[in-house]
This record gives sequence, C-alpha cells and structure tokens, in this order.
Amino acid sequence: MGLSRRDFLKVAAGGSLVAASSFSPAPLLARESKARLPEAVGILYDATVCIGCKACMAACKEYNHLPPDHSTPGSVWDNPLDLSAKTYNIVKLYKNGTGQTKDQAINGYSFIRRFCMHCVDPACVSACPVSALTKDSTTGVVKYDKGACIGCRYCQIACPYNVPKFQWDQAFPQIKKCQLCDHRIAQGGYSACCEFCPNGASIFGNVQDLRKEARRRLALKPGEVAHYPLHRVDSQDVRHRIVTPYLNHIFGEREGGGTQVLMLANVPFQDLGLPPLPDESAASQSETLMHSLYKGMIAPYVLLGGLFYLVYKNTTKQDLP
Repeated sequence: MGLSRRDFLKVAAGGSLVAASSFSPAPLLARESKARLPEAVGILYDATVCIGCKACMAACKEYNHLPPDHSTPGSVWDNPLDLSAKTYNIVKLYKNGTGQTKDQAINGYSFIRRFCMHCVDPACVSACPVSALTKDSTTGVVKYDKGACIGCRYCQIACPYNVPKFQWDQAFPQIKKCQLCDHRIAQGGYSACCEFCPNGASIFGNVQDLRKEARRRLALKPGEVAHYPLHRVDSQDVRHRIVTPYLNHIFGEREGGGTQVLMLANVPFQDLGLPPLPDESAASQSETLMHSLYKGMIAPYVLLGGLFYLVYKNTTKQDLP
C-alpha cells in the first residue's frame, strides 16, 4: 500500500479550498483589545523592595500543594531553575558586571518574580480550542479546567511570557500555572505569595488600586522616607523605607493589552527577562483568523476524511486482513 505525494497534495489542497470557502466574505480584521474588568484583582511586584528571600515561592508551593522541583540530580531541597509543572512562581536574579549595587543595571543586581501575568486579553484563552482556559468574569483570574483540556498545548505557544507548563512526566498530563490562589480568593483570602512576603515586595488588591499605588511610588523622590503597605494594597500594616530610584515605567499597564500583575523596577524589564510587547494584545490580532479557520472544524475534517479515503483506495487485497 502506498500513498503518493501527489495524492496527498491533492487532498490537502481540497481541504484548503473548503477552509477558504467557509470564511466570511468580509476581510478578517483585528478586533479591539479587551478592557480591564472593574473588579479585577492582581498583584503589584516591586523589585526595588524585593530581598530575594523566596518566601513567596515556599508559600506558593505549600498552598497549591506542589511537590519539590529538583533541578539537579541528587538534590534534597526544592531548587527549581525556572517555571515548571511543579513550580508556579519563581524569584530570579539579574546580575551585571561586579553585581555590587542593588537595583542598578550596570555593575548591579536585581530580583524579579516570574509567574502568570493574568493578561487582560489573554492569548492562552484565545488560543485554546476547547475553553480549558477561561478568564473569570469578575476577578479576571485566568483559570484552567483539566476536564476540558485535550492536551494540544496551544496555550504554551500562544503565551508571550512562556508561563503555561505541561506535565510531561504524568500518564494523564495537565497544564499547570499560577491561578492567583483563586481557591483562597473564593474563601475570602488572597494570594499566598503576597500574604507571606515579609517586606511588601508583592501586594494583592484591586488592579485599579494597584495602579494608583504604583504611580504613587513613581512620584516619590529617591532618598526620602515613605510608607509601603504589606501584603495588601489597602493594608494598614506598613513599613517605612528609604525610597530608591525607579524606572518611570509600570510593566503590565499597557504591554500586550495589559496585565493584572504590575511590576516596578530600576533595571530595564527586558534585561530582567520580560518580553518587549506592543500595546495591542496578541489575541486581538490573531483570534479572528484562527476562529475562522477552525470554525466548525470543517477544514480538518475534510483533510482527515480525504486521507482516509486515499488510504482505503490504495490498500490492496493483500493488505486487508
């Protein structure tokens, strides 16, 4: 039994024609990026306040019941090198030259947290063909439904922050990522990483309030003493510290359509491993084309059916049982 290249290309071309005929005659235009939900919650992370203690990592592991992540053979302690199916949140170190001065791009160092940014218009949600990833209509948290997931991993490809991770070592694998401790939010709590941050580097709250707090910090003068709330943006528990310089930039305010995780630093965010993104979300650019292509799954079914027919047609009697 043989299937010629010519026959395969005929079927593929037929599937493409059917796909093209299923498109709307109107041109495929990018839609508007979605706006932040008024009650959306998130996190403000301030790298100038972070001391790299990794208490947020330990709290994330404990309250999300995550196993240790051994990055080196024979290691005893949890020592992940990056995000994985076992690690939803990680603190990384940027170092340049002598690395002597904190929060300096030249001959300095800075900490940076990496975890799900909970995008305002998430590409992972747009790319998922079965709605295994959804955005909560109130909190804006990007959630994962393992019962709906088909393991296609489109979300991994779509995410500009490289956040969703796949359980390669499991018989029935799932996608794993930070869900902002939504199980704790549902019970009146908030993200464990913020609750157990001892220095107020990560604070939880309504995104609108977090933006105001971020702008307040950017307006502070280096060298003066200012208060910084602990754990929550509306907390009365504060720490007073000497203000150090900031880049005049709130990462996540506009990038990729905006995120519910906002970040402040004094080292360029690209140097800290965050991607340079346009103001428009990737989902707003690609969603119309993708959904038109797979509308009703017509084109894939036509292609698959045609290939089955050619296999049957080219099967000899000797090949049959």
